[in-house]
Amino acid sequence: MTDMAPLEIFLSGTPGLEPLLRDEAAALGFANPTVVPGGVTCEGDWPEVWRANLMLRGAGRVLARVARFRAMHLAQLDKRARKIDWTGLLRPDVPYRVEATCRKSRIYHAGAATERVANAIADALGQPPVDKGGLVVRVRIEDDLCEISLDTSGEGLHKRGHKQAIGKAPMRETLATLFLRACGYDGSEPVLDPMCGSGTFVIEAAEMALGLAPGRARHFGFEDLASFDADRWATLRSALPEPQTTDLRFFGFDRDAGAIANATANAERAGVADIAHFTHQAVADLTPPQGPPGLVIVNPPYGARIGNRKLLFALYGSFGTVMKELFKGWRVGIVTSDKGLARATGLHFRHVSAPIPHGGLKVQLFQTGPLK
Repeated sequence: MTDMAPLEIFLSGTPGLEPLLRDEAAALGFANPTVVPGGVTCEGDWPEVWRANLMLRGAGRVLARVARFRAMHLAQLDKRARKIDWTGLLRPDVPYRVEATCRKSRIYHAGAATERVANAIADALGQPPVDKGGLVVRVRIEDDLCEISLDTSGEGLHKRGHKQAIGKAPMRETLATLFLRACGYDGSEPVLDPMCGSGTFVIEAAEMALGLAPGRARHFGFEDLASFDADRWATLRSALPEPQTTDLRFFGFDRDAGAIANATANAERAGVADIAHFTHQAVADLTPPQGPPGLVIVNPPYGARIGNRKLLFALYGSFGTVMKELFKGWRVGIVTSDKGLARATGLHFRHVSAPIPHGGLKVQLFQTGPLK
């Protein structure tokens, strides 16, 4: 790739939800967003890489593709890796590491591939990689095609910078956003989570309603790259729009008082405490808030890791009864790994997603239309 050519930017996403990430990238004006397995590709320069990290809610990481070439054997990989302008990409004073994967290729040993690329970089920079380097050079060899990328995010993008208190089996913010989008949520209606845990769905929905950039409060890996321009980054951040005003309110409930305390603290750190409210309350005592109907979305226990499955049928049944009797006009989205528990709600689901990976399990999103 030449300096003049646009970078290929890879946005990693949750398998099965890539089209939702593509739609988000398109709405934010990224060039040529295209669904590929495990994410979305688009094109842009380095400031677009920075903007992707700052603005995208559904992306897990942002990788900048810096090279692509055929490599049939290790000597060829070594030779071509040495043609990359590593001094224009990496700084010798910033620790880095190299990670490689090989699949269906004549180069089949990931460790050997890692070593060849690491040696090429070390010779160019005068500094070897370290096992726990914060910057990651990712090498992917599949069908003899080698792609080398820089992980520009650093920590995963689900780490927004304000969710410091979490409970059991938390949902990542990136996945929560994609589930909200799958339910048709666009920031223009209230959202309620009756089993809110640390408040992820509620806080994400409130941030979307206010138009807040998800990466506004954190550091990114690209800030330690040789290509980073602090002045341009400051200009990009200063151009962020002011938070929007909204009359909407967002509500979280949980029977665990500790979870409510955590969610409240997280909302305060996120700057959404004025519109996101959390209450210690059981599902059976739930009543709809004043105002227009919106979306009820919940990630209840599944019984796979937390809770006794047999006891959960009553919980799901109680939730369904409350929804049918009191929440006319609201839509419901339930994330669970157990179809039997979803059916126990007695709700009519107009759409059930394909299985989605979450925390070592496969979950599905069960959606209703407006309840009648």
